[in-house]
Amino acid sequence: MTTRRKFLATGAAAIPATLAAPAVLAQAPIKWRMQTYAGPALAVEVVDTCVKQFNEIAQGQMEIELFYADQLVPTGELFRAMQKGTIDAVQSDDDSMASPTEVTVFGGYFPLALRYSLDVPALFNNWGLDEIWKEEYAKVGVKHISAGSWDPCNFATHKPIKSLKDLEGLRIFTFPTAGRFLSRFGVVPVTLPWEDAEVALQTGELDGIAWSGITEDYTSGWANVTEYFLTNNISGAWIGHFFANMDRWNEVPDHLKTLMEVCFNSSHYHRQHWYWNGEAYLRVNENKLKTTTIPEEEWATVEDEAHKFWDEIAAESELKAKVVKIFRDYNETMVKAGKPYRYG
Repeated sequence: MTTRRKFLATGAAAIPATLAAPAVLAQAPIKWRMQTYAGPALAVEVVDTCVKQFNEIAQGQMEIELFYADQLVPTGELFRAMQKGTIDAVQSDDDSMASPTEVTVFGGYFPLALRYSLDVPALFNNWGLDEIWKEEYAKVGVKHISAGSWDPCNFATHKPIKSLKDLEGLRIFTFPTAGRFLSRFGVVPVTLPWEDAEVALQTGELDGIAWSGITEDYTSGWANVTEYFLTNNISGAWIGHFFANMDRWNEVPDHLKTLMEVCFNSSHYHRQHWYWNGEAYLRVNENKLKTTTIPEEEWATVEDEAHKFWDEIAAESELKAKVVKIFRDYNETMVKAGKPYRYG
């Protein structure tokens, strides 16, 4: 008669050794390198936490190593490096990383297209932009993971700006599309590495920046080397994204893809309230930057010019025309809805 001891002994011997430990535990963890557009101080708020959370929850199955602005490659080369697989993932806007896509011009700050930060998730999740971005990036071997909103685009300068005439001749650090638009008002766009902007403001190489709202001016140290902040902005929110090399993305198990998406969405959520609070709180409670405003009737000239700029972009291709129409339809809906969606 078979005893329990004999059964356990012979049964254990019959179990294949490969079942003794799950295969996932025997595999080396998946390792990714991600570079953000942000410098170390700003990255604390826009990406650090979500990467740390992902690495912790992944429990050794996958690890993302995060690098800051220009650490591995210059920001303008981020797309190519990710496409080639030199780096695995990127947090950036389309515009400053020079994506060769039809939607690149709309990343970062597309002039006067957005009033508030909530416009970004509304457009991507409800008006079809997410599908368009995913399709366009898939064509060039890149996975568009998700889009989110950052801060508005205001001027921080050495001299006060109280009229459009005050913009003429100013050497301004800004994004490519924003610079292309602002040049209509006499601004001289300047491109340089993010980490060099503060020194350039100190030495006089730059007259100011149009790269962020007041929250980043304080966080990045630019409020220490400029004197004035213009409350009029050319965009109510920066459109930024998380991207990954498509081949590397496809190698990741589904549950880790989902975890990545959830953690990156937590980053988008954090920025929503961090910027919303910071833009108001710092104007009211800090005094490094004196605020100035261009009168509404004069600023209307900028808004009119922005719509002409949209027409020019729409004429460049069928897809660009489709995206511009979405922006137009969305903004018309917001205006018709009235307060609190649009004022005036």
